[in-house]
Amino acid sequence: MTRIFLLSDTHSYIDDRILHYAQEADQVWHAGDIGDFKVTESLDKLGTLKAVHGNIDDHKMRAAYPETQYFEVEGVKILMTHIAQYPGRYTPSIRALLAKHPCDLFVSGHSHILKVMRDPKLGHMHLNPGAAGTHGFHKVRTALKFVIHNRNIDELQVIEFGERGRLKP
Repeated sequence: MTRIFLLSDTHSYIDDRILHYAQEADQVWHAGDIGDFKVTESLDKLGTLKAVHGNIDDHKMRAAYPETQYFEVEGVKILMTHIAQYPGRYTPSIRALLAKHPCDLFVSGHSHILKVMRDPKLGHMHLNPGAAGTHGFHKVRTALKFVIHNRNIDELQVIEFGERGRLKP
């Protein structure tokens, strides 16, 4: 059993509530728009961090974190990138990436809109954790946590950190 904490679009913001959930996880995944190395350094101290860079990340962040990650956890194949759209609306480049790297779980960020949906055509689960940072148009800061066990994604929970403009709910 592997406990996952998934976040995106921190835009340089990290706080004790984010770190609390990260500390409870076996792996932390960040789906881009990290913003500042203080975010990844804080998360990396707590355990295994897998991250991709996003469109706001500078050349140093892009050198440290790839555009995409393709990996496996307990038999579940995961593809993670920052900008991807959603099932049925993937761009040609994302469709090509998915054809090259078939997956069970496709993770993206960028939209600041939390979405959990199955892709009926390709058969994978698509997760976008929304935005955990305080910068952007989203109203509520969000992330996801779940468990991967015996090739299954279980115990999926939405985490709400409160309103974007407020640091404490």
